[in-house]
This record gives sequence, structure tokens and C-alpha cells, in this order.
Amino acid sequence: MLNKTRGRPRGNPDTKARIAEAARELFLERGYKGTTVRAVAAEAGVDSALISYHFGSKQRLFGQSLNLLCVESTALDQALQGDQAGLADRLLTSVTSLWDATAPTENRMALQDDDTMRAFRDYLESELLVRVAEFLGGPDATERATAAVGVIGGLIFTRSLNPIRSIAALPSAEVRRIFGPALRAALHARARQH
Repeated sequence: MLNKTRGRPRGNPDTKARIAEAARELFLERGYKGTTVRAVAAEAGVDSALISYHFGSKQRLFGQSLNLLCVESTALDQALQGDQAGLADRLLTSVTSLWDATAPTENRMALQDDDTMRAFRDYLESELLVRVAEFLGGPDATERATAAVGVIGGLIFTRSLNPIRSIAALPSAEVRRIFGPALRAALHARARQH
């Protein structure tokens, strides 16, 4: 007997939307860290393989279900490839590329909701910070990743949520030129001497 809940359902074009809606509810209720792909699948009444099929990853599901177009899993994955010396430039390139691909008002509207903001902060802390710290390695990796996420999060917030006109109006190349040194300093700061 075939398991009817596995694989891509036939004749049900609303599956992706149903998954996104279930994910949105859970992310807003439980935050990024507290929401699992299995829980989303159970809430949507689908096999978790369908989440991979439609969204590819938890991070992409998060960004699409909350309409946070500034969150894109492949951009972060690409930024975390290569040497540590180029990480700041790759992170800034991924953030500004996502800005260039979306209208600023789309992210701004999504981030105006308090629950979405809470889930986004949870994402920055439990996904971005953790992955950057793992990439950096060493005893002070979490401290350096925290500083880096502060710079990146600040850029996202001042561009998307509550824009500072002088920052929001900067072309991507200027954002990378101006904020690159601060991000490099955060990522490559020496451990404090005690």
C-alpha cells in the first residue's frame, strides 16, 4: 500500500501556500529557533520532504513565509564559503544583492509587525550569529560574530525598517565601501587580553 502523505500531492497547487502559512504561524509563535521543519510539516499536514521540495531549507522557508526578502539561505551559504579574510566583503555583497533584488518597501512592510520583528531577531541570533561563529572558529568566535551581526543587523534595520535616508539612499557599492571596514574590524578583532 502506498503512503498517500509522502511526495508531491497531485492536483493540490495550494500546498506551498499551506506550508508557508503554517510556517508563518509557528515562526511568529515560537520564533526561529523554536520552530522545526517537522513541526511545520505536521501543522501543514504534509511530509517534511515537501518543505525541502518547495523551499529548500528552513532559512528560505522563514524568509518566504514572513515575506522577509532580506533573508536568503543561498546568499548566506555562499558568503560562508572561502577564506576568513574575505568574509566581510562576501557578507556585505550578499546583503546588498538582496536589497538590489527587492523593493525596500517589501521588507519594510514585513518588519513593521512586532511578532515578525521578534522572529527576525531570533533568526539573527540563532542562525546568522551561530553560523558566522562556527565559520570563524576559535575562543572568541561568538564575540566576533556578535559584533558582525550587530553591523549587518543595523544595516538591515536602517535600510528596511526605519530607514535613515542617508543610508537607505546609498548605492550598494557605497554601502560595501563605507561599512566594509567596520564589518572587517568586527570579524577580525583580536581576542581581549585579560
